[in-house]
Amino acid sequence: MSNDAATTDVLVVGGGMAGLAGALALKENGADVTLVEVAPAFGEVGAGLQMAPNASRVLKRWGLLEKALEIGVQPKHLVFRDAVTGEELTRQSLGGEFEERYGAPYVVIHRSDLHRILLEACQEAGVTLVNDVLVQRVETEGDKARAYTASGDVYEADAVLAADGLKSSLRGGVATDGPVSSAYVAYRGTVPITPETPAADLEDVIVYLGPNCHLVQYPLRKGELLNTVAVFKSASFERGEEQYGGVDELEAAYAGCVPAVQEALKNLATGIRWPMYDRDPIENWVSGRMALIGDAAHPMLQYLAQGACQALEDAAVLQDATQGLVFTDGRVNPSAWEAAFSEFNGARAARTARVQRTARIWGESWHVDGVARVLRNMLFKSRGDNNFQYNDWLYGRNEPGVPAEVPAASAGSARGSLVEA
Repeated sequence: MSNDAATTDVLVVGGGMAGLAGALALKENGADVTLVEVAPAFGEVGAGLQMAPNASRVLKRWGLLEKALEIGVQPKHLVFRDAVTGEELTRQSLGGEFEERYGAPYVVIHRSDLHRILLEACQEAGVTLVNDVLVQRVETEGDKARAYTASGDVYEADAVLAADGLKSSLRGGVATDGPVSSAYVAYRGTVPITPETPAADLEDVIVYLGPNCHLVQYPLRKGELLNTVAVFKSASFERGEEQYGGVDELEAAYAGCVPAVQEALKNLATGIRWPMYDRDPIENWVSGRMALIGDAAHPMLQYLAQGACQALEDAAVLQDATQGLVFTDGRVNPSAWEAAFSEFNGARAARTARVQRTARIWGESWHVDGVARVLRNMLFKSRGDNNFQYNDWLYGRNEPGVPAEVPAASAGSARGSLVEA
């Protein structure tokens, strides 16, 4: 571009889950979309993630659910156990009544697989994808936004989606806060499932709850891989060390746990650990022609397994909010963006704030000890399978801030309602 402004209806900054989903949603609505990513190639790091029905409904809307099911796994149960005794505390069946109630399945999938599905959908839809672009700031002037890059290039758009993640620099346009340390870190690992792998839990998502620690296991890629995540309170992280030179902290954190948990630690890749951060909720995600989306807007702790799920919900609600935009000569009516972003922000901020806050509380309940652990276990054991009172607000189809259900066949045809006939 050599410092000249490249123009587009929508510029999306960030090529993670939220950026790709937002780009796809707006492209499906007929907008000209350019997505820029700082990395030299598109990809996603990490291991497995859980796609609850509130997210798999969005994939269904876009006609992508079957692709996720082809490579993912539909677990039969979500099971919680006490990590000290191995006792089962509660379980939720994930098929049958559960799937019927929420209108879509519960799927576990490798992060890179879901990212690839969204990336390919963007490519097929015609989103312009550009790598090696670091956007440093966005400014609004009249009915245009300009994104200024580290290389000196400038992108001009009617609207900008800031999808630059937990450590978003563009969030500074709407808030002055920073990431909040949880004092907990995670180690992750995926290993091939072999005949020697204990078979008892290979059809379920298993969560072991221990004092100041927990461990999660579930299968990936049609049962070819076993995903393991160990999360524990870290003294070194509390001292400010994001990485740590040994595994003594990890081993000490699980020393009092049952053999099944300690054996599972062998599945972890210990060369890197993941410090766990979130941010405090904010009400406003919009600055002029720029709106935050995904972790840039509402980074959350992992205890509800909703980070990627809420990013997909964001994109679907944004798709709903922009279906009223009017195109003139193939272009978006610029004056409509303020109302669309306001509707999107208003629909999503309260819901994601609730998820953020609940994730913090949920994590605290997982990691208690002493009398609190006894009471927690009693409460969990009092809950019967298919008791949906704790699930409906999160997975339900008619909750405030949840995207409307749209048949998959109608997603692409939505362009007809946005482009001037």
